[in-house]
Amino acid sequence: MSEWVLGLTTFIYLAAFVLSLAGARSEGRGLKRVVWWTALAGLALQSVGMGLRWWESHQMGVGHAPLANFYESLVFFAWAVIILSLGAARAKAAPILPFVLALVTGLMGYASFAPQVESGIKPLIPALKSNWLAIHVMTCFLGYAAFVLATVVGALGLRAHGQGRDAAVLDDLFSRYLSFGFIIFTIGIMTGSVWAFQAWGRYWGWDPKETWALITWLIYAAVIHERRRSGGLARRAVILALLGLASVLFTYIGVNYLPGLHSYL
Repeated sequence: MSEWVLGLTTFIYLAAFVLSLAGARSEGRGLKRVVWWTALAGLALQSVGMGLRWWESHQMGVGHAPLANFYESLVFFAWAVIILSLGAARAKAAPILPFVLALVTGLMGYASFAPQVESGIKPLIPALKSNWLAIHVMTCFLGYAAFVLATVVGALGLRAHGQGRDAAVLDDLFSRYLSFGFIIFTIGIMTGSVWAFQAWGRYWGWDPKETWALITWLIYAAVIHERRRSGGLARRAVILALLGLASVLFTYIGVNYLPGLHSYL
């Protein structure tokens, strides 16, 4: 049931994305409101689907938060991106919505329909049977989502440079997403270290995932430094953010193809 609900969510986000493209060409606010409410409906249905999946895992006797495999991580990543973006889009930053909807549609579509993504609910391995699972995974993916949004907003801000209020709104969002992402991702790394000590008897082992998480953290620390040094949304900060985005994607997906303890594949 949950897989069916989450699959349906993909089509709602797709509809919102198509409408957002039409809305971008429209001067009226009516269609843009429809886009926002359609995206919100997708978020609500996705939340229901995630809750159903959690309930289904309990019904199977292997109850755990739906954050344990590649399928569930893709779903939560999409959820984190959309929930962090809708408020900003409502606050007269609607230009970000088509990009956000394209991303979440792609994430949900890949999770729901790619044959190589295993969506079945399975028992957790012993190392994952911990309350730290939800805390660590949620904070890391909220950090990923904020970094993705900061990069999108930064790129749009450069395009809007000199256009008055739009540029100011995007600059403010760039700063807010960077700050939130950096703080929450730092918490994710710290909780992961505590969990690693409980599971494997060490706080840090230079596993590929750990190493690339640290690289991502350092890159976005440099982005924050550059933005503060330049006093605003500077080209160099956005270029660094794009480099950070590549690091986020490699930390999430690329390291799965390296030997280590964090592979989803």
